[in-house]
Amino acid sequence: MATPSAVGAACLLGLEPEGIAEGSIDNTVVVASEQDSEIVVGKEQARAKVTQNIVFVTGEASPYAKSGGLGDVCGSLPVALAARGHRVMVVMPRYLNGTSDKNYANAFYTEKHIRIPCFGGEHEVTFFHEYRDSVDWVFVDHPSYHRPGNLYGDKFGAFGDNQFRYTLLCYAACEAPLVLELGGYIYGQNCMFVVNDWHASLVPVLLAAKYRPYGVYKDSRSILVIHNLAHQGVEPASTYPDLGLPPEWYGALEWVFPEWARRHALDKGEAVNFLKGAVVTADRIVTVSKGYSWEVTTAEGGQGLNELLSSRKSVLNGIVNGIDINDWNPATDKCIPCHYSVDDLSGKAKCKGALQKELGLPIRPDVPLIGFIGRLDYQKGIDLIQLIIPDLMREDVQFVMLGSGDPELEDWMRSTESIFKDKFRGWVGFSVPVSHRITAGCDILLMPSRFEPCGLNQLYAMQYGTVPVVHATGGLRDTVENFNPFGENGEQGTGWAFAPLTTENMLWTLRTAISTYREHKSSWEGLMKRGMSKDFTWDHAAEQYEQIFQWAFIDRPYVM
Repeated sequence: MATPSAVGAACLLGLEPEGIAEGSIDNTVVVASEQDSEIVVGKEQARAKVTQNIVFVTGEASPYAKSGGLGDVCGSLPVALAARGHRVMVVMPRYLNGTSDKNYANAFYTEKHIRIPCFGGEHEVTFFHEYRDSVDWVFVDHPSYHRPGNLYGDKFGAFGDNQFRYTLLCYAACEAPLVLELGGYIYGQNCMFVVNDWHASLVPVLLAAKYRPYGVYKDSRSILVIHNLAHQGVEPASTYPDLGLPPEWYGALEWVFPEWARRHALDKGEAVNFLKGAVVTADRIVTVSKGYSWEVTTAEGGQGLNELLSSRKSVLNGIVNGIDINDWNPATDKCIPCHYSVDDLSGKAKCKGALQKELGLPIRPDVPLIGFIGRLDYQKGIDLIQLIIPDLMREDVQFVMLGSGDPELEDWMRSTESIFKDKFRGWVGFSVPVSHRITAGCDILLMPSRFEPCGLNQLYAMQYGTVPVVHATGGLRDTVENFNPFGENGEQGTGWAFAPLTTENMLWTLRTAISTYREHKSSWEGLMKRGMSKDFTWDHAAEQYEQIFQWAFIDRPYVM
C-alpha cells in the first residue's frame, strides 16, 4: 500500500498511485499537551456536534506574521474552532526577515521534505511545526520566504516572485495533511481546506486538477474566504505553464482585462487570476461580512469578478469576523490605565482623562473626544475627514487620529495639529498600546471607509463603550445598528451608520452624535452598554463556520 508521502508525490508528478488508501484517521484526534491540562475558569466551552479535520491555508497569521486583518482572522479563528473540538492545522510561510525570526522560535524542524514541480523545475520545501492553543501551526520553509522587507514586498513595491512564493505554499498545503505526522497522526484525506484570499487560492484548483483525478482528496472539501477582493493575484497569461497545472485547466484561471485597463493597443489583456481560480473550483465561498457578500456581486464592489460571484450566489455566505477578547477587553486590558466593564463604566472617564493628558489636550470630561484609527489612504476616507475638519473644529470637540500611509496625509495631520493645538492631535505611525488607549479613551470612533469588507475597529470600539459613527458599507453596515430613540422596546442601536458617503452627511451625523452626547446622557449610556453587550467573540463566528462546513459536506465536491 502506498504511504501518504508516496501518494502525494505521485499526484504532484501526475502519476497514477498504486493502492491509494483512504484516510483511516477519525475526524477527531485528541493530542495531549501541557496546555490541555490547564484549568479553565469561567463558562464551559461550547463543543461542536460534528468535528472535522480543518486545514487553514493563509499568507499570514498572528502572532507569527501579520500585515492586516487577514492575520488577525487566521490567528484567532483556528484557535476558536480547535476549542470547539475540531482538529485544526494552519499552513503558512516561515518568513524570516531579521525582525520576525523570533516569532518562530518554538517551531521545530519536522525533517519532512517535499519536491514541488513548478516554475521549470523541482523546488524543495521543508516544514516546521508548533503546537499551540490546541492548533497545529505548520510553517513552510523555502529561501524565497527569507528576505528583508514586509511579507509581500519592500520599499520598492511588491516582490516580483510572489506568484512563485504562494504557488509553493499552495502545493505544500495540499501535501501537509498527507505527509506530516502531528501528535502521532496524519490528518489524512478527509479534510476541510479553508483557503484565505489569493495567496491560498491555488489549493482548490490543485485538489480538482492534480489530486481527485487519482482518487486522492475525493472526500475533502474547500472553502474560499474572501477578506479583500481588491487583491486577486493577477499575473501575465504566459506564466500559466509555470504553475505545473495541466493545460486543460487554463480556463479556470483565465482572466482578460477590459480594454480600458490595457497598456497599449496591441495588449490583449490576457492574464491568470489566482482568486478567480478558487471562485470557480471551491465548494463554498465566504466573505467576512453579510454586507460584503452582497457587494462583491455588484459592479461597484465586484472588482471584475461580480458576474462570476453572482453565478455562485447559492454557495456564497457572509460571516462577520470576531475579536479576540483576551486582547480586547476593557476589564483586563494591560494597555489602558483603568479597567471598566458594562456594569461599572467609571473607569472609562479615567481612561479619557489619561488619554487627554498623554496627548497634551486640555483635560475636559465634558467635551466629546472623537477618534480615528487606520491607514491613511483613499479607501479609509481620509480625504473626506480633511474636508470636514475646518467645520468640525468650530464645534467644542477634540479629535485624535492614529495612522500612517500617504506621506501627504501624514504631513496634513502634523500641520492640522499645529493649527488646532487645543483640539486636534495626529499620531503618525502605528502603536498597538496607543490604539488600545485611543479606543478606550474616546467617546466616538469615526470610520468613513469607502468600502470595508468587515472592519475590526468598530467592533473594538463597541467592546470598549466607544460609540461608532461609520459609513454604511460592508461589515460596518452589518455590525453598527443605527440609534433609534423611539424603538418598539425603547431605545435601540449601538451607533450611527450614514449613507451616502458625503462630507455633508458625515458632518451632520457627527453633529447628531455630539448633541446626543451633550444633551442626552442616559441615551448615550444606553448606546455604550448595548455596544458592550454585543457578542462579537470568535466562538460566535466559529459556530457559523461550522454550519458552512456541514453544508459543504452535504454536497458532492463542486469539481471532481
